[in-house]
Amino acid sequence: MKADIHPQYRDVVFQDVTANFAFLTRSTLSSKETIKWEDGNEYPLLKVEISSASHPFYTGKQKLVDTSGRVDKFRKRYAK
Repeated sequence: MKADIHPQYRDVVFQDVTANFAFLTRSTLSSKETIKWEDGNEYPLLKVEISSASHPFYTGKQKLVDTSGRVDKFRKRYAK
């Protein structure tokens, strides 16, 4: 393999901002934010909106979104 062409693979913390859930894993993504983890070390922090703690498939909770207004607006706009 060629040297210095691969991104750095390191420990990072992913934090689900909607469920207040975080987990430590390894990734090539980088971040300017850091967080002090349970082991006392500081790791880069990556914030995500959906994880297994907040996704409806894993939690079993469905979030209903009122789309009737959007559907009606679409039908009016493209009615023939």
